[in-house]
Amino acid sequence: MLDPRVTELAELMCSHSTKLGPSDKLLVHAFDIPEEAVAEFVRVAQSKGSQTTVRLESSLVKRQLLLGATDDAIKTIADNELHEMQNMTAYIALRGGSNYAEMGDVPSATMAKWQKLYGQTVVQHRVRKTRWVVTRWPAPSMAQQAGMSTAAFEDFFFRVTTVNYAKMAEACKPLEDLMNRTDQVHITGPGTDLKFSIKGIGAVACTGEANIPDGECFTAPVRESMQGHVTYNTVSLYQGTEFNDIHYKIKDGRIYEANAGEQTQKLNDILDTDEGARYFGEWALGFNPHILHPMKDTLFDEKIGGSFHLTPGNAYEPPGGNGNTSAIHWDKVVIQRPEYGGGEIWFDGVLIRKDGLFVLPELAGLNPDRLG
Repeated sequence: MLDPRVTELAELMCSHSTKLGPSDKLLVHAFDIPEEAVAEFVRVAQSKGSQTTVRLESSLVKRQLLLGATDDAIKTIADNELHEMQNMTAYIALRGGSNYAEMGDVPSATMAKWQKLYGQTVVQHRVRKTRWVVTRWPAPSMAQQAGMSTAAFEDFFFRVTTVNYAKMAEACKPLEDLMNRTDQVHITGPGTDLKFSIKGIGAVACTGEANIPDGECFTAPVRESMQGHVTYNTVSLYQGTEFNDIHYKIKDGRIYEANAGEQTQKLNDILDTDEGARYFGEWALGFNPHILHPMKDTLFDEKIGGSFHLTPGNAYEPPGGNGNTSAIHWDKVVIQRPEYGGGEIWFDGVLIRKDGLFVLPELAGLNPDRLG
C-alpha cells in the first residue's frame, strides 16, 4: 500500500513548488526511486493538467557511463538531455540511491569534465529556464548516513520535507529585506573570521519553491570583497568523497590556500576545475527547525537551523548572484549553535545572530521555538 505521506509530498511539490497547470510540460527525473512513488508523482502532476514525461536513472549505471566516458560521449548525453529539457517548463527531481559513495572511484578529472560539459549546459538550462524542485528519497543508505533506523529516518524525512512553508515564507521576509539593505558582513567562530560585502547583490528567501526540504535565505559576496578564513565543521560529501575539516584562506575573494587533511589534494583538484571555482558564488543562512545535525547530504545539511553555508563556484543569476561562473557549485556548511562551537554574524556592525539564534526582534520568527 502506498504511504500517504508520498502523496502529501507529491502534492506539495506539484502545487507549492512548481505550481503546475494545464500549460505545463513536466519532466519527472527519478534516480533509484521505487516505481510506485514515481507513479504517484506522475498521477498528481497529471491531476494538475500537466503533460508529464519521466526519465528513470540508476546510479550504478551512471557510474559505469562515467568510468568509460569520453568528451564526445558526455557531449552526446548532454545534447540529448538538453534537447529534452528545452521542451520542458517544469522539472521535479527525486534522487535516491543505495550507496552514497557510488561515484567515489570515478576520477576527479572525469567528474570535472562532466560538470563542464553536462552541468554547464543541461543543469544551467534547467535552473534558468524551468520551474524546478529537487528532493532526496528516504533510502536505507540515507538512514545510515544520518545514524538512524530506516523507519525513524522516514519519519524524520517526511516531517522536515512537509513543514509549513507558508509560515516559513512570512517569517523570512524581514531577513530577506535586511540582507537587501546590508553592505558589510562579518562572521566569527572557531577557526573562522570572515569579512565581505553583499551590497547590491540581492537576497532570495527559499521556502519550498526549489528545494525540498527548504529553509534558507541566500545571497552572494561581492566577488572580490571577501577577506579572512573559514573552517567548515561539518563533513561534506562531494563527488562520492567525504571531506572533513575543510579550511580556506581567502584574499580578495579568492581561495589561495585550501586544506582538508588526507583529502587536501583532491580538494585542490576540484578547486582547480576552472578559475571561478576558487571564488564564492553563494552565501546563505539556514533555519529549518527540524534539521539540527549533519547527515552528509547537502540538500538537508545546508538547511540546518543555526547554520550558514558558503559556496565556492558558480553563482545563481541575480538577484542573489554575483556573476561568478564555474562548473563547480559546492555548498559546505558551518553550524554555529553552542554545541558546535558557537559563532556570531554581524550586518553593518549590528549583531544579527549569535550561537545560531537570531537576536533582532524582527528576525525572531525564524528561531526554532517559533518556526517549529
